[in-house]
Amino acid sequence: MAKRKSGLDIHGILLLDKREGVSSNRALQEVRRLLNANKAGHTGSLDPLATGLLPLCFGEATKVSGMMLDQDKRYQVRVRLGVMTDTGDAEGQVIAEMPVPAFSETTLAACLDSFIGEIDQVPPMYSALKHQGQKLYELARAGISIDRPPRRISIYALNLLDYGADYLCLDVSCSKGTYIRSLAEDIATKLGSCGTVASLRRSAAGQFDLSAAYTLEQLQAMRPEQLQNCLIDVDAPLADIPALQLSAAQCLCIKQGQQITMSAGLPGLVRIYCEQDFLGLGELLLNGKLAPKKLFNLDNQLH
Repeated sequence: MAKRKSGLDIHGILLLDKREGVSSNRALQEVRRLLNANKAGHTGSLDPLATGLLPLCFGEATKVSGMMLDQDKRYQVRVRLGVMTDTGDAEGQVIAEMPVPAFSETTLAACLDSFIGEIDQVPPMYSALKHQGQKLYELARAGISIDRPPRRISIYALNLLDYGADYLCLDVSCSKGTYIRSLAEDIATKLGSCGTVASLRRSAAGQFDLSAAYTLEQLQAMRPEQLQNCLIDVDAPLADIPALQLSAAQCLCIKQGQQITMSAGLPGLVRIYCEQDFLGLGELLLNGKLAPKKLFNLDNQLH
C-alpha cells in the first residue's frame, strides 16, 4: 500500500481484469493515475504471466485489503506436461524435460482426486515469501535454493476442462496461500513426468468474480464520473460479518475509542453502522461491551 503526496481522497474497491505481462503493482499504479487517488493497494499479487481478477483498494478500503488476502480463490490454468522451468511457469528457463507417459481419463481423474482436500504444499523458490528477511525470488535469482517447509492448504475443487498428450486445462478452487505453479508441478509428477504453468487466469477472489471486473482499456475510455461508478463500497468484502446499527450517541462514543454496553449479540467481530453509514469494525466482548476495532474515516469520501 502506498500514499501519494497529492491526489483525491477516493474510497472504494475496483475489480481489475489484469492483462498479461504486467506486474500487479504496475497495474495498480495505472488505475491509480486514472482515478487520481492518493492512497492505493492491491489484495495479493498476480504473477506478470497471469491474467484475471485483481481487486484494487483505494483510500480507506486499504484497511480491508489484509482481510481480502485471506479469502478463497479460483483459477483456470493450462499445464504444459514434459517440461519444467526454474520459475514454474512459461517465463522461466527450461531446466528439465521428460517424456509424458500415456494416461487415460480415468487415471487422470484419480490423479486429480488425490489433490482434493487439505494437502501439504512446498512453496516455489520464485515467490515473495521471505527467508531471514530476504524474498525467496531474490535468492533464486542469485542462484541460491533453500529448503522450504511445506504449508497446509486446501483444494476445494479441481475440475478437468480439457487435456491432451502434453497438456492439461484445469479449473481450481483453493484456499489462500495456494501456489498454482507448485500444484501444476505436483500433478505432473504424479502422472510420471514434469510440468509447468503455460497460462493462468484468476476468475474469482472471495465474493468477487470477473463478471464485475474491468480491463484497463475499458477504464481508460471512461469519463471521471464513470470511473467513480466502478468503485465498490468499502464494506462490501465484509458482508459475511454480522452488522450492528448504532444510535448517533453510541457512534460518538465508539469514535472516541470508548466501549459501549450492548444488550444482545454473540462475542466476535461485527460491522458497525451509524444511520446506515459504515463506521468500521467492532468487537463484541464476553462482558457485553462493544469495543472499537478498526474505524474508517469516510466523512469526505468521493464514493
